[in-house]
Amino acid sequence: MDIWKMILRTRQRVQRVLLALVAIYFIGGAVLYFTQDHLLFHPKPLPKEYKFSFQPSFQEANILFNNNNVNIIKFKPAHQRKGVVLFYHGNMGNVEHYRQYPSIFLRNEYEIWMIDYPGFGKTTGKLTEKLLDSEALLMYDLAAKQISADSITIYGKSIGTGVASFVASKKNCRILILETPYYSIPSLAKNYFPIYPVNLMIKYSFPIHTYLKNIKCPITIFHGTGDEVISYKHSLRLKNDNKKIELISIQNGKHNDLSRYDLFQKKLDSLLAR
Repeated sequence: MDIWKMILRTRQRVQRVLLALVAIYFIGGAVLYFTQDHLLFHPKPLPKEYKFSFQPSFQEANILFNNNNVNIIKFKPAHQRKGVVLFYHGNMGNVEHYRQYPSIFLRNEYEIWMIDYPGFGKTTGKLTEKLLDSEALLMYDLAAKQISADSITIYGKSIGTGVASFVASKKNCRILILETPYYSIPSLAKNYFPIYPVNLMIKYSFPIHTYLKNIKCPITIFHGTGDEVISYKHSLRLKNDNKKIELISIQNGKHNDLSRYDLFQKKLDSLLAR
């Protein structure tokens, strides 16, 4: 009789543990679903009267688009421009967080335009993939009114690689340059949350692997082998899918330090010199 009581107690304990695990799983899934915007994006809004203090000379443009303000900062080289770089930044802060980039393009006599996404900096509106893509295309269209497509370089950093790839899949450009890209947002989420059906849960897609198949211009990817945010394996998958991609591997490079490497600087200079 004692044995049967022990078996019953053990079974009850196992059931309680299983119920607790199931509850934790579903609670975790709910948290993931309802907080995914905060996990993916970390904007820093700025008031419209805020004064930027970039060292290179710049112009600020505020454009009314779908009842929202779109803020674009344009850095101009000292001499006549060779072309325009459309820069789509990562998920942190606003354009000020990426202030180390303009000098790279300016020294190569390229004008660089940096756009803030909805909710970032002075750009307003509710962040959605559709609105983000539409505003990204807006920046391209504005540039295309001033300069031919073969003088436009599209550059994406981190989360912005999806935006940049989308634009390049819709518009012609000289070259597409991606720094630390992902295969798609669901595949990136799968790295962090492998136990969840993220394909059904994640609102954002940015299927870079699909976009790149529709791009005719040269594509160069920079990725550090030690990237702690977006695994280097994502770029390897993109390269395996599309043999025309040039993958520049930065040995031991992390997610946010590639610009410190000579290989990155020299290769980027050579791409801009072509």
